[in-house]
Amino acid sequence: RIASKFNEEFAGEFSIELVEFDCKKMHLLMLLFSVCASLKPNSVLHRSLMKNGGGKVHYSGRGSKINKQLEATAVSQEEEVAGEKFAFSADVSRVMEIIINSLYSDRDVFLRELVSNAADACDKKKFLSLTGGDAIDSMRIRITPDKEKKVLIIEDTGIGMSKEELVNTLGKIAMSGTKKFAEALGETKGDVNLIGQFGVGFYSGFLVADTMTVITRTKEDGGTYFWKSDAKSGFEVGQADENEIDGSSGTKIILNLKEECEEYLEDYKLSTLLKKYSEFIDFPIELLQKTTEYEMNEKNETVPVSKNEYNIVNSMKPLWLRNPKECNASEYAQFYRSAFRAFDDPLRYSHFALEGQVQFRALLFVPSILPFELSRNMFDENNRAMKLYVKRVFINDKFTEELLPRWLSFLRGLVDSEDLPLNVGREILQKSKMLSIIKKRLVRKSLDLFFEIQKNQTEYDSFYQNFGKYLKVGIVEEQGDNTQKELAKLIKFYVTEQTETITLTDYVESIKSSQANKNISQLKILYVSGEGRKAAEASPVLERLKKENYQVLLLTEPLDELVVQAIGSFDGLEIADASRDDVLDNLFPDTATDDEEDEDESFDDLKSFITNTLGNDKISTVKISKRLTDSPAALVQGAYGMSPMMQKYMQANAAAINGGTMDPTYGVAKPTMEINPKHPIILKLKKHPDTETAYLLFDLASLTSGYDIQDTAAFAKRVNYLLISSTSPNDSLNKTDDEAKDVEVL
Repeated sequence: RIASKFNEEFAGEFSIELVEFDCKKMHLLMLLFSVCASLKPNSVLHRSLMKNGGGKVHYSGRGSKINKQLEATAVSQEEEVAGEKFAFSADVSRVMEIIINSLYSDRDVFLRELVSNAADACDKKKFLSLTGGDAIDSMRIRITPDKEKKVLIIEDTGIGMSKEELVNTLGKIAMSGTKKFAEALGETKGDVNLIGQFGVGFYSGFLVADTMTVITRTKEDGGTYFWKSDAKSGFEVGQADENEIDGSSGTKIILNLKEECEEYLEDYKLSTLLKKYSEFIDFPIELLQKTTEYEMNEKNETVPVSKNEYNIVNSMKPLWLRNPKECNASEYAQFYRSAFRAFDDPLRYSHFALEGQVQFRALLFVPSILPFELSRNMFDENNRAMKLYVKRVFINDKFTEELLPRWLSFLRGLVDSEDLPLNVGREILQKSKMLSIIKKRLVRKSLDLFFEIQKNQTEYDSFYQNFGKYLKVGIVEEQGDNTQKELAKLIKFYVTEQTETITLTDYVESIKSSQANKNISQLKILYVSGEGRKAAEASPVLERLKKENYQVLLLTEPLDELVVQAIGSFDGLEIADASRDDVLDNLFPDTATDDEEDEDESFDDLKSFITNTLGNDKISTVKISKRLTDSPAALVQGAYGMSPMMQKYMQANAAAINGGTMDPTYGVAKPTMEINPKHPIILKLKKHPDTETAYLLFDLASLTSGYDIQDTAAFAKRVNYLLISSTSPNDSLNKTDDEAKDVEVL
């Protein structure tokens, strides 16, 4: 309709000229007219408009009235958007209060922030000296606690600040001098290791101090100035004594500590924090500490002599920043023990870096023994598996779940990256694509380490004994992921006819070899669960399989069954429960003769008798078994039923959720009872159906198949009757209570 109206009213050639209009709205207007009148917009012109916010527009086409309408529209749009502009304002004292008290949850970090600022100042001076061809002065960071004056002094011999920089940098909140310096460097900033980026770390000093005084001098300016503030009433800047600063440049920060923060005057506390946060700073950190030495006095007596002297507290070097080819195994072991307070040597380690869209360096260690904090709880909340650094400065060790999945929480390692999305207080790691890339790379490197360990059977046995459960949890939690397939190659199980655990790869090779006479499509990875290896191996469902030399996985823990169900199939073979009532149909096809089929039909009356006697509350049906060779009966589950071990596991979980109460029928599907048509007990029961014998047969099948007997008292009574009948052949299991009392048991 618009196009039709347009063509009716306007005819002839037209051109328009508009100057200084709202580019975005005019852009849309031009596109509208272009579409309606089948005009082609000038794409170069459009880009220019969007970039420059205005310009001249020249269009040609049919119409005589279009000029006036477009001009009027442009004018009206300009009038609509025209308005008075204002800058944001803030209550500075309130903003300072928020910065000081809300950005950081732990006031210990003030030392990290101020030492990081000092390191940045030294790095700037070093960089400018190198690029300017000047001699490099010896640089250091010095920390002096003064208990008498209740003052903590942090000083450096870095680049310092001029009076103007004091006002603009410290007097302007969120103004990062380090970030500004890095931006000025442009592409050469990779040569300098600068930490600061937010411009608020300096104010963390007010977490512990009532007032902060900064004294500084630059080499270029030559003047010495001070900056002083209580974070409430603004700040003051003035001339300072030049003797306050040693050397040609540097900065000294004086913190007048609050009463409740006098612990930061203790050299032990300061030493602990420095080693935690700033151990890998590139410049020496000197801390004034009290030391005691023993000397001989005039009477030849040994007396203690106390001295205050500066000691370097950051002796460790950042191993992850070095080339892996330049590091040896002893250096990695020493670093592992020191950084993670470990007493063992790492079983394996990986030192790598990623460059590209995401840049980071990392170290991963596989412990030789289970870390102490995981000995009671395999996913202990206090576990500190991964340390996060930003340019040598320790940030936090509470980001383990963000950097590694929990099934890898037994590893020890660190990540150093300046690209991680941290909040201003460096205490929250935000979700991002970058974090996902780092996490995937760490998982991949971890798997590579595990496969490397697997090549050494002795080492892998020790590793699996300590950390096998974590790998199984990984299979359950990494659903549908390639990681799950990789982990499936690492897990091990007990197997029938073998004394040691083997991998699924070895198991598949074994059954393919032992069942070479069968088509590959017939083969399955079979398992049976039980409370311990002996219980699982004694299951009656294995009798036919053992006779056919078909090996079966023995699952001894509830987690094992979850693992194999999560895997589903391995190396093209389906994983199935050997206790399912249909699992052997394809493995051992029915080759029964007509006579054998007629014989099976002769047990129909017995099957009906057992079903009616036990009732539908105990079993679903009774069938002739293909798997039993020695036992009279067994209980098996249907195609979608749960094994006895899994039923117990589900019931235990339900009890934990419901505060200890548990429905004994929760998660329990009625099993199928299979009977052995060649067993003497079954043949005798076929001739002489007996209710008590049927119940006893069911109880025994429950026990051997891994189920619990619900009515243990009735079971004990039936066993007593059986013992009585064995000593008195003329008695039957159907004796009444009065008859039983007349029998004397010797």
